[in-house]
Amino acid sequence: MPRDWKLANVTPLYKKGSKSDPANYRPVSLTSVVCKVMEGLIREKMVKHLDETAAFSKLQHGFMQGRSCLTNLLETFESWTEALDKGYGLDVLYLDFKKAFDTVPHKRLLIKLKEQGITGALLKWIEDFLTARKSRVGVRGSFSLWLDVLSGVPQGSVLGPLLFLIFVQDLPERVKCSIRMFADDTKLWKEIRHFQDSRELQEDLDSLSNWSEDWQLLFNAEKCKVMHVGHKFQTEYHMGEAGNRKKLQETEKERDLGIIVMHDLKPAEQCKAAVAKAMSVIGMIGRHFKRLSKEDFMLLYKSYIRPKVEYCIQVWSPYRVKDIQCLENVQRRATKLVTKIRKLSYEERLKALRLTTLEQRRKRGDLIEVYKLMTGKEKVDYQQFFHKTSAGHNLRGHSMKLTTQQSKRDVRKYFFSVRSVKSWNSLPQQVIDAESINTFKTRLDKHWRDTGV
Repeated sequence: MPRDWKLANVTPLYKKGSKSDPANYRPVSLTSVVCKVMEGLIREKMVKHLDETAAFSKLQHGFMQGRSCLTNLLETFESWTEALDKGYGLDVLYLDFKKAFDTVPHKRLLIKLKEQGITGALLKWIEDFLTARKSRVGVRGSFSLWLDVLSGVPQGSVLGPLLFLIFVQDLPERVKCSIRMFADDTKLWKEIRHFQDSRELQEDLDSLSNWSEDWQLLFNAEKCKVMHVGHKFQTEYHMGEAGNRKKLQETEKERDLGIIVMHDLKPAEQCKAAVAKAMSVIGMIGRHFKRLSKEDFMLLYKSYIRPKVEYCIQVWSPYRVKDIQCLENVQRRATKLVTKIRKLSYEERLKALRLTTLEQRRKRGDLIEVYKLMTGKEKVDYQQFFHKTSAGHNLRGHSMKLTTQQSKRDVRKYFFSVRSVKSWNSLPQQVIDAESINTFKTRLDKHWRDTGV
């Protein structure tokens, strides 16, 4: 039996699909707390070294400081909406690894670590950390037998995600088309101006398949999908698996990092899904709390209800009136949970709770994200989204004014990088000069109060 810190109880967490299929569960290891402390110290030093050597691709957004699901989706939709606005279509390949974290080969991972300059005692410690581990699955107090862990990085550990990023860090170098990753979630796309453009995308797909076979981190061809966006070319894509070539399944709807993406890039389906989740929570709270004070409501609302309709909202902010009203109805209904103000009008309830409309909060969220991009708080290049006006200080307003973009299609006209420019340019210099995100929020709120926005 290995040392106690190498033993792990695995809890299966449901992801999606049939609950009777074990493949639809994510195994999370409950590991030693003492070991996690040690992992944290090692991870801190490793990240510092890897940052200094620029080891990580800028196209990887998972588990990276200054990058997130939001930055991944913003970069993705910026490219897609711009292509559609120019009149071109896209083919998007959603790629799925077979149990990615659980199948990383240890010997190959150690080779990658050496390539990044991680050697000596640290490399030996990581090798010992990965090998001779045992785990068992626990469900409702019942446990399986202990089994040897022959591959993979422990999900639920501190060091595991970083080791996985190191293992896949060279994947984007194998393609010519556009690619974005969030840990193992990978999407590859290309503008389709002519039917022949699909050949380059297929070549990149073949290149990634070869990489996966070389490094023994295999794709699951059954779950890889293609979405055709804005064109009618009869393109199709194939992936090799177990010596066979399988045609990728076509889809018009895909869940990408938690949001629903439609083939027309319109946000209506995501709005419906977000509202349904929020209304479900409101109903549950209404059934369990007969009376709610303002303070209790605000705690529940900010923690469990509002996040449902604001997750990555900068990407899918609605622009049609019915979708805007659909989202606003969540807050309209939620505020009626407060017993003392239930019979007041919606506007009076907002005033009593010191809340703004969700539409106003979305505008505020846009400006906060623009600030984070323009000041480097997000570790992505703001020039992907915006261009500063060449006149700079000579223009009326502030020193970081942005050029207004002209757009033809609604999916572009109302996208984050286009819709937020006018509001950003209208801010005074004092707000823009904020040294921190919290200071920016405070000054923005004060500016809006003073100007009656």
